[in-house]
Amino acid sequence: MSEKFGTLPDGTAVHRHTLESGAGLRARVLTYGCVVQTLEVPGRDGGRANVVLGCSTLEDYLTGSRYFGAVVGRYGNRIAGGRFRLDGREHRLPVNNGPNSLHGGERGFDKHVWEVTGSGPDRVTLARVSPDGEEGYPGTLRAEVTYTLTDDALRIDYRTTADAPTVVNLTNHSYFNLAGEDSGDVYGHVLTVEADRYLPVDGHQIPTGKVAPVEGTPFDFRAPRAIGERLRDPHPQLLVGSGYDHTLVLRDAPAGAPLPAARVEEPGSGRTMEVLTTEPGVQFYSGNFLTGSVVGTGGRAYRQGAGFCLETQHFPDSPNQPAFPSTVLRPGETRTSTTVFRFSW
Repeated sequence: MSEKFGTLPDGTAVHRHTLESGAGLRARVLTYGCVVQTLEVPGRDGGRANVVLGCSTLEDYLTGSRYFGAVVGRYGNRIAGGRFRLDGREHRLPVNNGPNSLHGGERGFDKHVWEVTGSGPDRVTLARVSPDGEEGYPGTLRAEVTYTLTDDALRIDYRTTADAPTVVNLTNHSYFNLAGEDSGDVYGHVLTVEADRYLPVDGHQIPTGKVAPVEGTPFDFRAPRAIGERLRDPHPQLLVGSGYDHTLVLRDAPAGAPLPAARVEEPGSGRTMEVLTTEPGVQFYSGNFLTGSVVGTGGRAYRQGAGFCLETQHFPDSPNQPAFPSTVLRPGETRTSTTVFRFSW
């Protein structure tokens, strides 16, 4: 089902598509930013709750959203100094996060209206063409994202092609709270991540280039642990980002099919979310910079820790760090990626 959600200042209409599964899952997806606005999942008591943070109005997305539910790109995460070299040529990007370029720049993919190219009761495909030079990135890039709702999961399939060498790193920036988006903080959620290593960052949250073991650090989620258990530890890496905002390394190379990456349990509701992905890393973010300035779909302000993100992706600053898995996309190539958020209750 499609309905009008609002109109941008330039007159462009924004629509909302509702997806339904036979088992009680329901999602609402906006053409603005390719945003997952809501994702309703049953709980132990049989009642559904919206488990992603989002805004009620288009105006709130335009003025206050912290990338809630959006597809971010052309390059998700940070690029140091807003610049990189590709095939001997330097490309300069807008700097919008201290000295860095973050999530595609000042007007990344999250701030554009996408075109619906296919839809059904349980799926929607959205696409956009990013022209050569947009936000400083070379080459014309065509991006396509398909959301599919199954009986127990939200599946996201990404597909990109380009007419010139470029870099690309798309991810979905949903914030989750399995107790319900208006229920308070997520520090009691129990997290497991299939990662033996993580990427330490410098004072500007750029990877140092070192790939460090999680053993003996607050980043060790190989066994189930509450998100808040070590959040206040005086570990230097936690102090940099006021909490967790780091890439956990899943594997050395992208997988051909989605593999288990993480599992989150919320004891009160009985909801569990498993994350499977073809990506080599996941950015774990504990909602450190939510300040209460945004009121969510449930009518409550989102404060620090109101949601967590598990952004499946390639590594931050990869264009400047050749030891990291490559994010270069060349003409004639097709980059595909899949992430699945699977629920049980």
